[in-house]
Parts: sequence; C-alpha cells; structure tokens
Amino acid sequence: MSRTLLLMRHAQAEDGHGGTDHERALTDLGREQARRAGVLLAELGHAPDHVICSTARRTRQTLDGVLGAMDPTGGRGTAVDYSEDAYLAGVDHLLELINQADADAATILVVGHNPTIAQVAASFVGPEALTAYSPGTVAAVSLEVEWLYAAPGTGGGSILN
Repeated sequence: MSRTLLLMRHAQAEDGHGGTDHERALTDLGREQARRAGVLLAELGHAPDHVICSTARRTRQTLDGVLGAMDPTGGRGTAVDYSEDAYLAGVDHLLELINQADADAATILVVGHNPTIAQVAASFVGPEALTAYSPGTVAAVSLEVEWLYAAPGTGGGSILN
C-alpha cells in the first residue's frame, strides 16, 4: 500500500509577548494560511486519516483550520494524536512518532514546528525545504514502506505551497 506523509509547519503565530511560547495563537494571516492549506490538500486528494499534532496552541489552531477547510464536520472522523513530544521533538524523535503511527493509516499529517519539520521535510524532498518552510508550508511525501520503516531515503515528494 502506498502511503502519504504530509509535513506541515504551523501557520503564522503571534510574537508571544507576555505569554508562554506554548500558548502563542495564530494571527489572522495564520488562520487564513491554515484554511488555504486545507483547501489545497482537499483539492489534491490528501485527506489525512491520522494526525500527529504538537500540543502548542498555534499547531492545534492550524490543524483546526486545515481540517475545517477540508471537511464541514471539522475532521471529526480523523484520528488525532496531540503529542507533547512533538512540541520539542528533534528530527529523530519526530520520525519515531511517525514510525509508531497506526499501520492502517494511508495518509498521515504531522503539524509541527521549525526547525524540525523543515529538517524532516528536507530529508525526503531535498535541501530546499530548509529555506522554503515558511509558516503554513506543507510537503507531501510518497512512501512505499510501512510507517514503522519511514525514514530518510524511503520516499520522495515535494513542497506543495
């Protein structure tokens, strides 16, 4: 079975003056970026059946915008793992979270943070991801291996937006 890994950086967030990094919210532009990403993913047929999302407020809001744009029910049928580990994960740990995903999932969306999300994307789509991963960016990676074996070199893809 072919699998698709979607790697998304959260949309534009507030600067965070006066609050914790974890509680930073999306800006108006960020909400629009999330909505546009959801529309794009729907148009391309990339509906996730499993999501790994950092617990940070801005990633949760990004996911809400994406799923809301893809599905009028807000993606209530999509399995979502809100992971504190994804908030501070490095490349190896984020790949471990992907490796532990439901083996039956055909498409996984990971909503995370830079620099990790760009570094993981670069390991599949090439080094341009390191400079091209602005807020709200999504890459799609096609894999021919089970999630357990997903690692750099096991698939390829491109940045979608």
